[in-house]
Amino acid sequence: MIRVLIADDQEMVRMGFRMILDAQDDIEVVADVPDGVSAVAKARELRPDVCLLDIRMPGLDGLEVTRQLAGPGAADPLKVVVVTTFDLDEYVHTALQNGASGFLLKDAGPALLIEAVRAADRGDALVSPQITVRLLKHFNSGNATKREAPAPSEPLTAREMDVVKAAAQGLTNTEIGAELFLSLSTVKTHLASVQGKIGARNRGEIAAWAWRSGIVD
Repeated sequence: MIRVLIADDQEMVRMGFRMILDAQDDIEVVADVPDGVSAVAKARELRPDVCLLDIRMPGLDGLEVTRQLAGPGAADPLKVVVVTTFDLDEYVHTALQNGASGFLLKDAGPALLIEAVRAADRGDALVSPQITVRLLKHFNSGNATKREAPAPSEPLTAREMDVVKAAAQGLTNTEIGAELFLSLSTVKTHLASVQGKIGARNRGEIAAWAWRSGIVD
């Protein structure tokens, strides 16, 4: 079972997400909380497989909760999917930089919510399709705060570059494998290798690195 924690300040949203997720044979909601402080405490207590976090919550917002649970300072990071009403580039940028495994809009629908949970659990990332490319481009745009992309510790292979480009377009591991005629395990191996070479914590950071590096445009 994929154990999920939900954090949202709106009770109706928490109830709705719980009903959708608990109806799945492979997902169990272990807690739902109304604020960021409770989210951090419950997540550290229960160690869920995936945390679904709203951004605008009392106490601590979802971006800070993400940093504490999944960021570079987290000793044993958890999988986090940010689910929000607000389609703002800076939110996505900060969420991914803070270690989020995915970013979903609340109007994306039940199917994408379920898939985002399953994707995070298996190490994939899912970003709402309608915003994927625009938001990733933001990392390389004049509207974003410029950050130099770190140089790899060693050059990426041609196949690793192909996988990075596909990930930067928002493709899942399964879609990358189909497009490049690679097995799922080979895609995961390439992504793990790239993470090590560029110091990324997840595939969201790989995508951001690709845009900032100019590998995709």
